[in-house]
Amino acid sequence: MNFRTMMQSGPAKAMELFSRLADTSDGAVKTRERLFAELKAELELHTSLEEQHLFPILRKNAETRDLVADAIRDNKELRAKLTELDAMPKNDQAFTEQLTELQKAFRQHARDAKKELLPAVQRALSDEQVQDVTEKMEAGFAEAEQTKQDEAEERRARLRQEREEAEFMARQAELRVEQAQAAERERAAAEQRARAEARRMADVAAMPAKAVGETARLVTAASDDARRRAQAQATAMTNMFMWPWIGVMQNMAQPGQAQPARGPSGMEEVIPLGEEILEIGKRTENRGTARIHRFVVETPVEQQVTLQRERVVVERRRPVSDKVTGEILTDVTVEVVETEEVPTVGKRMRLREEVIVRTERTQRVETVRDTVRRDEVEFEQAGRKGANRQLRTVAAEH
Repeated sequence: MNFRTMMQSGPAKAMELFSRLADTSDGAVKTRERLFAELKAELELHTSLEEQHLFPILRKNAETRDLVADAIRDNKELRAKLTELDAMPKNDQAFTEQLTELQKAFRQHARDAKKELLPAVQRALSDEQVQDVTEKMEAGFAEAEQTKQDEAEERRARLRQEREEAEFMARQAELRVEQAQAAERERAAAEQRARAEARRMADVAAMPAKAVGETARLVTAASDDARRRAQAQATAMTNMFMWPWIGVMQNMAQPGQAQPARGPSGMEEVIPLGEEILEIGKRTENRGTARIHRFVVETPVEQQVTLQRERVVVERRRPVSDKVTGEILTDVTVEVVETEEVPTVGKRMRLREEVIVRTERTQRVETVRDTVRRDEVEFEQAGRKGANRQLRTVAAEH
């Protein structure tokens, strides 16, 4: 890049920003603030590089010393107007009016620099000096551009970090909700188990009372049986000694009357037989907690885009005729803006898929095996095995 091109690139970019600002509406406050910040940074950078690298050399030359004073005065006025505009509300009509005046003043400043400053620099400075100034100013522009890119990258990194922190906090909130739900389910299951255990303990506590009542009943029945058995033994002993005489006495008292049989054959014993019945209950147990965790995965993507660039091409040609068709021999300035498309990156969110989390209930049939007890009875009677077997059969049938 030569000195002339470099000195004209700054005003061209500034004029483009002026045009974009003029096209914004009063409601686009954020856009105006962003464009004005870019315009202010561009103008301040250009003037600072001129004052730092170009003006010190021009002061040493008598031909360009006066031009430096005028340029410094113009830069001072430019900074003052930029500061005034920066403090004004961007949706105010006065901002638009002041911006228009600043654009006119800057256009005139660019014309003066093109007509007076650039030719004077080329006349007063050697090629080596011009090249040195050009390289220093190019380095300044490159450094400013790198700083801008670093700030943009830092801003993107900060936004990315804030987004990741927000997503992390959202994931933590989701995990806390899931843990709370799991704890609630565990608490409900524990309460259900506690109620089942309480019912079981109540049943167990009720069993001794039943057993005590049954034992008391059995003891009472056993006492009655013992009393009846003692009476039967006493009666048997009495009958054994009195049997020969009772029959004679009865026959003597009532010769023709039949008497009912008396003795042990007329008595009856009741022995209760019990059994256990298997009862199957159900309880719910926790078999574990399933956790579904959503996290963000970054995937690098790339896409090709076609960009256009418009550059100013200046060429000379021989006219078809030498007839003058327009005004000549006057100063004419033609400004042509070079444009270049740059890629912009935007992102939007879309729903890719859904993950459904639910519980399913199934049933199964399980065979429970255990043992139950019951009472049986057997008896022995000397000399009457047939009767013993018969009574066993009767007990088995019952």
